[in-house]
This record gives sequence, structure tokens and C-alpha cells, in this order.
Amino acid sequence: MQKPSKKRCDATPVKLKADPTAEDFARLAWAIAHPARVQIVRLLIGREACVCGEIVDCLPLAQSTVSQHLKILKESGLIQGEVDGPKVCYCINPERLVQLKAFVTNL
Repeated sequence: MQKPSKKRCDATPVKLKADPTAEDFARLAWAIAHPARVQIVRLLIGREACVCGEIVDCLPLAQSTVSQHLKILKESGLIQGEVDGPKVCYCINPERLVQLKAFVTNL
């Protein structure tokens, strides 16, 4: 049986400073807040570029579901998509990845 924690809530009044990065951080964090999107990001980090069909082959998800996840990641700026004929070629946006890592590090 666990002993109850002796920690008490700190009742000291706190005033948060304005954080101009909070919204962007939340947008990036939400973009990777799904296991499939984490896997897609990891896949793209390990490759120079990848088309949607290759990503679908790596995941146990329907193409339409993967496309929705790619859309969310693209809207966050974490990945980029470039039309290559009838295909869209996706790659990681290294600047946004660095930004996400910095946000997490500075929590």
C-alpha cells in the first residue's frame, strides 16, 4: 500500500508572464499528439523524402487516414509536401523540428 504524499500544494500567488511562443508550441505539440503522426515524423526524419504510398505501407492505417495525419502535420509546418507529378513527396521541415525540440527543452 502506498503512503500518501506529504507534498502540499504551494498556495503562493503566481502571475504568469505573457508567452509569445505558447500558441506556436501548442500548435506543434498538437500536431504530434497522435501515435500515427509521431511515427510519420520519425519515418520522415530518417529519410530525405517519402511519398504518401510509402508512408501508408509503413503504417496499419488506411490511405485516407494517413492523408489526414499528413495534412495536420503539414498545416503545423512540421512537414512539407511537394507535388511531384501525380504524387506528393513529403519531407521533414528541419527548422520546425528544431523549434519543436527547443520548445520541449525549455518547458
